[in-house]
Amino acid sequence: MVILNLTVFTALLVLLYFLFSRSQKLGRTVFIGLLLGLASGAFLQFFYEKSVIDATLDWVNLVGNGYVRLLHMIVMPLVFISILSAITRINQASSLGKISFSVLSVLLITTAIAAAIGIAMVYLFDLSAEGLVAGERELAAQAKVDGRAEQVNALSLPAMLLSFIPKNPFAELTGANPTSIISVVIFSALLGVAALSLGKEDKALGERIAQGVETLNKLVMRLVRFVIRLTPYGVFALMIKMAATSKWADIVNLGSFIVASYLAILLMFIVHGILLFFFKINPLAYYKKVLPTLSFAFTSRSSAATLPLNIETQTNKLGNNSVIANFSATFGATIGQNGCAGIYPAMLAVMVAPTVGIDPFSLQYIFTLILVVAISSFGIAGVGGGATFAAIVVLSSLNLPLALVGLLISIEPLIDMGRTALNVNGAMVAGTISNKVLKVKEE
Repeated sequence: MVILNLTVFTALLVLLYFLFSRSQKLGRTVFIGLLLGLASGAFLQFFYEKSVIDATLDWVNLVGNGYVRLLHMIVMPLVFISILSAITRINQASSLGKISFSVLSVLLITTAIAAAIGIAMVYLFDLSAEGLVAGERELAAQAKVDGRAEQVNALSLPAMLLSFIPKNPFAELTGANPTSIISVVIFSALLGVAALSLGKEDKALGERIAQGVETLNKLVMRLVRFVIRLTPYGVFALMIKMAATSKWADIVNLGSFIVASYLAILLMFIVHGILLFFFKINPLAYYKKVLPTLSFAFTSRSSAATLPLNIETQTNKLGNNSVIANFSATFGATIGQNGCAGIYPAMLAVMVAPTVGIDPFSLQYIFTLILVVAISSFGIAGVGGGATFAAIVVLSSLNLPLALVGLLISIEPLIDMGRTALNVNGAMVAGTISNKVLKVKEE
């Protein structure tokens, strides 16, 4: 049976290759791969026992996880060299401050809006933490959550900010710390500013540095394009794993929370579209261009792995300045995540509050919660771990119990797919709006 399954899997990979070769339309092929993966995974779960599914997925994961590893491989080199290259081409180093402020402002404002939408969904669906029963798996997850909570409580704001500053850039390039991406951004930005300073003192030397950096940038970008062309096959394999391993009974039991979460995510996508329209950017044209990137973010559940696709989409499809694209993509992968650090912790905080005698819909609590979520979304980069850490930070800041974080572990992967897509879209929206407002020019 396993051999038969793998034969069909290989045949479908060949079909995707044929479709992409004929059309050369990445977005359409990615979407087809997503649908084929969903159908194939559901078929595996419905017709085969667990041992056959596991043996099949061992080989399917070679394609899916292999693609994700390739993307992780190019993240740090891409962030470092593309930011360095972009900065050596901008007119003024002072533009960096404006870019950072604009990108972070959009990210934090949209995260606050996401929190408000999350609160509204809990009210609309009348969700509560009361009555949820913890099974063996949920209790094990809760023990893990309690251990992570200690790490969060030990992290102060000054310590988090200090962790952004690179101590050993070579270690940061290996991704040694949760804040490595931001540290690499800071190091490459400082190196770029130094290059601009040298160029002012010695124009010939500055040109040689810029040419060398640009040559290396083209080499890395060519590697990025090679990997990105593998996206349909990676999405296909990742979707098979998701559909084959999802526990449909858990999904049904917590259906209201899932529906409320996805409705909040959908509304936030609409808010992003409204913001783009406000800045005279066509939302429909925008979403058509970013769909392949959002599809991969949805299936991979990794903002960091989506970084290369994010940057490539912003620069080549949306026409954003390369500095803005890199800053928004890297900051958006760790700061101001609309889904993981906005909607999710806000919903949990409202659901838990009544268990300790707090009215979650009082104006004072709502405003406090939105403020805490917005500020905490900046600090999530200091601990890593996505939505789980975001929820722990917010609940701990409000002195609320953490039990619900562990109780929802069974449906976490399903919701995390939508949250990750929203996080990535928030980063691209921040970059697109900043590009429209600042109009930073490259030489």
